Amino acid sequence: MGSKKKEIALQVNISTQELWEEMLSSKGLTVVDVYQGWCGPCKPVVSLFQKMRIEVGLDLLHFALAEADCLDALEKYRGRCEPTFLFYAGGALVAVVRGANAPLLQKTILEQLEAEKKVLAEGCERKVIRDEALSDEDGCFTCDKDSGDDEDMAPWGKTCTLAIIKPDAVVHGKTDEIIMKILEAGFDILTNEERTMTEAEMRLFYQHKAGEEAFEKLVHHMCSGPSHLLILTRTEGTEDVITAWRMLMGPCDPDVARREQPDSLRAQYGTEMPFNAVHGSQDRDDANRDLALLFPTFKFSDEVLEASLGHEAEGAVGPTEVLRFPEDTD
Repeated sequence: MGSKKKEIALQVNISTQELWEEMLSSKGLTVVDVYQGWCGPCKPVVSLFQKMRIEVGLDLLHFALAEADCLDALEKYRGRCEPTFLFYAGGALVAVVRGANAPLLQKTILEQLEAEKKVLAEGCERKVIRDEALSDEDGCFTCDKDSGDDEDMAPWGKTCTLAIIKPDAVVHGKTDEIIMKILEAGFDILTNEERTMTEAEMRLFYQHKAGEEAFEKLVHHMCSGPSHLLILTRTEGTEDVITAWRMLMGPCDPDVARREQPDSLRAQYGTEMPFNAVHGSQDRDDANRDLALLFPTFKFSDEVLEASLGHEAEGAVGPTEVLRFPEDTD
């Protein structure tokens, strides 16, 4: 019974506006797991929070649960399936983490806790952010991290590409591992959404393979369970994000990947075709089409849009922009 009480005390349940205001007035850093009533809180991260509670203590670090439907302050989060963690300090939002990404959560907690300690001890300025899910009238996810209007969209001068963690990797519990490897490889994840694809979506998505023998099997597989859809960009290095993502994925066939690129994601997590764990757009034209199909409301900067439109008008991809895998159209 004692252990049960400790588990309940770990995360305070915020169910009223009064409790929300009380949370905002707490001293230190509070990590709020925002959840939907139909799916409940994010249980996989509880062990991480328990570990951090032991290592860091709870004098300045607090954990809370908040159901989006119960609080007006969380109205913009209602109806979303992706776990969302809001970090509050001094009554203000200082960080947001989406997805049950344990390494990223731990890193963010330690960084924000250290920053808050400096605010309290040295009077340093607290860096407050505006979360796009609360400020965007359309409710779509963008990559706003500060309060400037120009940042309520994909980064300036950065191209984006689509990445899909397929149902075979998701059902085997490999999503977090793959996401961690993506982050470690220098990618920025602008959006991470768990979604079960419809047959109509996948038939349109893979229409270029409609005449192939494996088409029906591929469509059935992609609709068989939830996938994770990610929009990737890259801030480190000079390599184009599309090229870099295709290199990290490796050859389409997992057997070929294990022979030629044993460190690639498909070599590590794929089994056989079409169960090769991840998908990526073939080139910039495909990336534009894929993103428009699966993320029609995602906002890009004018520079990115102009580059994409100009590129499509040219009708070709520059030879240095994309590394192609001839056998890889999946």
